[in-house]
Amino acid sequence: MNYAELQCASHFSFLRGASSCEELFSQAAVCGLDALAITDRNSLAGIVRAHVAAKVTGVRLIVGCRLVLTDGSEVLVYLMGRAEANERLLPLAARHADQ
Repeated sequence: MNYAELQCASHFSFLRGASSCEELFSQAAVCGLDALAITDRNSLAGIVRAHVAAKVTGVRLIVGCRLVLTDGSEVLVYLMGRAEANERLLPLAARHADQ
């Protein structure tokens, strides 16, 4: 199957996601998904566990984040590379983490 779920919240998204990264990637492998994006709300907290789960299951991890902006709108942001995480997404997530 050539399918990637691009919008998935782990239990690190309080009141939005209930499953651990291990559970999410295990189920993604059972369903035959090629990739899974973890897009927790204003946080990258689940990415380390998602990375480990992705390695174990063979399902590719897509690193993302759901940012809630000051006007209440939401935007999904996906990383293109490791440098981008350090330079762009981490500061944005930290700025919106209190919301």
